[in-house]
Amino acid sequence: MLSLRLFLLCLVPLHIAAQPVGSRDYPNRPIKMVIPYAAGGPMDFIGRTINLRLSSVLGQPIVIDNRAGAGGAIGTDIVAKAAPDGYTLLNTSSSHASLPVISSTLPYDPIKDFAPVTLVANSVGFIVAARPDLPAKNLKELLTDAKANPGKYTFGSGGVGNVMHFAGEFLSSTADVKMTHVPFKGVSQSLNDLVAGRIDFVIGAPTAVLPLIKAGKLKALAITARKRWSELPDVPTVDEAAIKGFAYTPWYGFWFPVGVPLEFVNRLRNEVAKILEEPEVKRAFAEQGFAVAGSSPIEFAKTVAEEIAMNKKLAQRVDFTQ
Repeated sequence: MLSLRLFLLCLVPLHIAAQPVGSRDYPNRPIKMVIPYAAGGPMDFIGRTINLRLSSVLGQPIVIDNRAGAGGAIGTDIVAKAAPDGYTLLNTSSSHASLPVISSTLPYDPIKDFAPVTLVANSVGFIVAARPDLPAKNLKELLTDAKANPGKYTFGSGGVGNVMHFAGEFLSSTADVKMTHVPFKGVSQSLNDLVAGRIDFVIGAPTAVLPLIKAGKLKALAITARKRWSELPDVPTVDEAAIKGFAYTPWYGFWFPVGVPLEFVNRLRNEVAKILEEPEVKRAFAEQGFAVAGSSPIEFAKTVAEEIAMNKKLAQRVDFTQ
């Protein structure tokens, strides 16, 4: 069995260092940032917050390209097959480490086909957000009724294998209940159906659900982190509300396609790290439910490896069907 150290070295393809350094004026044209989900989700917020500053320091526009579908696989595959020239960047979540666990037909390899750039942020936790007219007053009531009525409750996600999907299955598995997953092409579509009352709840990113909660269009039952969130101080953790020891905190990061020159990877990583240290950025992230978390490429590779290992264990207990 490979040691963890050797395994991690395999995660960051070493041949990127052997690539020609290329032009010293990188970048000399716009960089496309692919988000593999519909507009309006947490990756959009991260992209918009960082892009304006990053464009300024790099001297070139960073253009967001939302490519939704297949739980994130369509947009991710676009990056995997892009030219390794530093002009196509993937901006996605820990879904990058969950989708491969449940799908054996992905057209890309989540490790071999990508060069990790940096971990950008950790979520302060996902919110278990329900339609306002849901009879259950709290998470404990919801899970108790779900236990007595298998399959009665529906939860939405941004697609099969999406981090929202894994969060819902992790909650169901830990509580030993059966609930029905309803996949959508993106976060915004799942929230539209939730507000309309066509599904019962989602476990979604704070940046997406908070405005709807504050507007009274959704009700918050719990947060999946180990501690409460300052923006919703009256909302208990899942641990407090129903399941002792429960915690689920997704993360977000950037990747290039494999083969991008190491100089370009480090340039982008270093500039993003500086941006994440800006007090205004930290404050904006905190208000939207994120904690900045810049990392080196090798540190990010370790995070991905650990997440895949955790998801494989979950997939052994849950029937992830598409």
